[in-house]
Amino acid sequence: MTTPEPTPYGTPESPRVAVRGEARLEADPELARISVTVEARGGDRKAALDDLARRNSAVLDLVTSYGEAVHKLETGSFVITPELAQKGRGERVKAYHGRVHITATLTDFTVLGDVVTRLADLDLTTVSGPWWSLRPGSTVHRDVRQRAVRAAVRRAREYAEALDARLVALVELADEGAESTAPTPRGPGRPGGPAPQGLAGAAPGPVLDLQPQRQTVYARVNARFIMSPPQL
Repeated sequence: MTTPEPTPYGTPESPRVAVRGEARLEADPELARISVTVEARGGDRKAALDDLARRNSAVLDLVTSYGEAVHKLETGSFVITPELAQKGRGERVKAYHGRVHITATLTDFTVLGDVVTRLADLDLTTVSGPWWSLRPGSTVHRDVRQRAVRAAVRRAREYAEALDARLVALVELADEGAESTAPTPRGPGRPGGPAPQGLAGAAPGPVLDLQPQRQTVYARVNARFIMSPPQL
């Protein structure tokens, strides 16, 4: 004999109540990411590579000089491209263009303005960002999920009390969309930083005052409870 599967609905003796719990928290960012692009152009491949290597080293040395303020420093991609002459026959190379993309993530925002200002003053260097975020393991994510669960319990209890009943048991708790593989509509995304702004070739000047952008974190859960028989 097979055990019958539980019905997805309640019974008069054990009615079910299904609710959604939602929560939102605002928190100060924990990380600031900037993108740095270093370029070089030379009449031959070696000249372009030499200039690119020198400028790349200058960026890496500058960023690493801030020590523990730098959480992560990564090289994204390297490109060297020949530029063909538009006139003449054959594949005659006119020049070589080199480019290196670097990403730096900082945790100390007090030095961020100084970092981007000094990077922007380097030759053929473009700086974009910052993009603000929380750490992947930030306790803010845990806190907002717990608030969403408590909101679901509170809403279910209010429904039960409206029927002179009480919650008896929790039968299901799931992240929104976890029950199905279909895409789940999402609420407003967590704000990132401002749109990239090129700072290449900026003249030396005052240090930029970059204000951290607060992050908004959302959580939604679906919960189903069994409640006592209502007094109708």
